[in-house]
Amino acid sequence: MAERGITMLDAPVSGAEPGAVAGTLAIMVGGDETAFEALKPVLLQMGASATRVGPLGAGNVAKLANQAIVAVNIAVLGEALVLAHRAGVDPAAVLDAIGGGLAGSNVMKAKGPMMLAGGFNPGFRVELHAKDLDNALATGHETATPLPLTAAVREMLAALSASGQDDRDHSALVSYFERLSGTELPR
Repeated sequence: MAERGITMLDAPVSGAEPGAVAGTLAIMVGGDETAFEALKPVLLQMGASATRVGPLGAGNVAKLANQAIVAVNIAVLGEALVLAHRAGVDPAAVLDAIGGGLAGSNVMKAKGPMMLAGGFNPGFRVELHAKDLDNALATGHETATPLPLTAAVREMLAALSASGQDDRDHSALVSYFERLSGTELPR
């Protein structure tokens, strides 16, 4: 492409369908800085932020990091809600109590209610998150970067897949912990 005078940027996004609809995506961009600055106004028509993180390919690495962080957050949220329930505390009250503190996050706001409701209609499917974690783990292997937490959540997603849950939202990770503890959250 460069030989033909074409500049390319990689620009994966975070925010899923709700972010796309609302125009609030976070856009992670890799590529030439001049090209990025020229196209940034276009990107900002689709997202609330567009950040150049490095040369071509860096946007994809930022997306892999994003997916690892999201996966681990969703998993521990499910684990914590099951813990609260097993200890006799209302999981919904726990979400309300901790949402404004350090544990509060966009993951908690978006996925906590889904976990409590239990419908798991896909916003981001288990099978797609598994693919992203496979890519993150491959990049970790290529760069000699251990990713033990990402690997653990990838195995949890494999368990969901094995039980026929590939097409459910990744918030269905809570069901992994429900199965381990032999309980279900009140719904």
